[in-house]
Amino acid sequence: MVAPCSVNGECEAPLGASTMSLIYVNPEGPLAVPDPELSAPQIREVFSRMAMNDSETVALIGGGHAFGKTHGACPTGPGPNPMQQPWNPWPGTCGEGPMKGKGNNTFTSGFEGPWTTNPIRWDNEYFVNLLKYDWKVYVGPGGHHQWEPVLKEDADPEDDLPDIIMLTTDVALLKDPIYLELVKLFAANQTALDIAFSHAWYKLVTRDMGPYSRCLGDQVPPPQPFQAPLPPPPAKIPDYKAVTKAITKALRVISPALPYDPVNGKPYYGALFATLAWQCASSFRQTDYTGGCNGARIRLAPQKDWPQNVAMDKVLKVLEPIKDSFPGLTYADLIVLAGNTALTDAKAKGMRFCGGRSDADSDEPPVTVTPQRVFNDKLVQLKDNAIVMGLTFREAVALKAMIRSPSQQQRLGYSGSWTDNPTRLSNEFFKVLLDNDWVNVTSAAGQLEMKAVGKEGVYMMPCDLAIKWDPVFAAIAQEFVTDSTAFYTAFASGWNKMMNADRFKGPAGNECKS
Repeated sequence: MVAPCSVNGECEAPLGASTMSLIYVNPEGPLAVPDPELSAPQIREVFSRMAMNDSETVALIGGGHAFGKTHGACPTGPGPNPMQQPWNPWPGTCGEGPMKGKGNNTFTSGFEGPWTTNPIRWDNEYFVNLLKYDWKVYVGPGGHHQWEPVLKEDADPEDDLPDIIMLTTDVALLKDPIYLELVKLFAANQTALDIAFSHAWYKLVTRDMGPYSRCLGDQVPPPQPFQAPLPPPPAKIPDYKAVTKAITKALRVISPALPYDPVNGKPYYGALFATLAWQCASSFRQTDYTGGCNGARIRLAPQKDWPQNVAMDKVLKVLEPIKDSFPGLTYADLIVLAGNTALTDAKAKGMRFCGGRSDADSDEPPVTVTPQRVFNDKLVQLKDNAIVMGLTFREAVALKAMIRSPSQQQRLGYSGSWTDNPTRLSNEFFKVLLDNDWVNVTSAAGQLEMKAVGKEGVYMMPCDLAIKWDPVFAAIAQEFVTDSTAFYTAFASGWNKMMNADRFKGPAGNECKS
């Protein structure tokens, strides 16, 4: 499994929900135990996976429960599920004729009842009810634990109790001190709830759309922090040809900022420049349109502190004199152009550069960016990373042959690389991969790696070997061995796609020509 959950009800990230088949947490309580105090921390954990803070979490729960009701009055349940009866799933088992499984006969969650006395009106009654009554657990008609209101000790015994319910996850908001203060705020101040809920709802339904520029319509609010807004690029356009010449010169000039890769006794920074560009751009996720190199957030937390980005700040320092020499040149453009220049110098074909990126402000609040997922099954990891980035498997296989810095491999904890000459991009990577037998070894730093049998100093990473283990990927690799043109074409396609993936123009366009 890509995201295993050993105990259903205690599922961890990258899964969003704590319980498989539920969208957030179990409303009955952790593992269906109706304990509000145990439920509160689980709520916080799961909503944090959606990048929601406490205020947003409480507003969403209470705002969502201002409307509608739960449905579980039918004790015999909803009927056959989609696997059992795909042509008519969950038809209902209570009622007859056109009302079978509908109206009062509806069964969805198995809980039964509304949270408020007027569940078709938007207001803050949910929060008022939480505070106004005590709550007693009981088993509803659908067989699940839910909570009914009980008069507080100081209440008038003649007061009528409303026909409402709460779930364990609702009562949990009273058991956490931070949540409780927010409940009190929203119960006393409808305007505060309106503002908090509208912000949280917009974030909930918009966050997977990426930046503000992908939104359309006359009701779009200003850019929000969760959309990772960027300042406009500088008005002055640098001479990119002159920048390219400066980068080409820097490929083989010793810099005090970072040790180089020695090639035939001479300094070489090309593989490090390409690595910087790749680490910057490969944070892009087509699944929610986040990440990418526009903004050059690899300079900032949290990306600069990811273990896989070790020493990337020093690579950037090697390039800083170039940035200082060209007014209007952004870090983001410099990083991508340095990667392109290094690969072109290494005989790559078809590298395209599209300028106009901007840099995120160094004092912006940390932007939520998700690093590539790591799995024990490296074939699963290779496929998952490719799909999330929007690469074809063919492009993903080709990009594994990117020029690789031996010194950077050592900084990452590996013993070395498959070659000690990172100055040439070619299909030789696939020849080495397929023509050798490999054995698992552990580096001095504790990293699992693969060593070529009978050869000294030839290492690959487990994700490299996943290409050889999979028949589809192995066939692609074999084609690249025999057809270098096919390799260069696929490599350029994948590289150019990643460098420009986040150059959005409206909801579906791109600033750069394909």
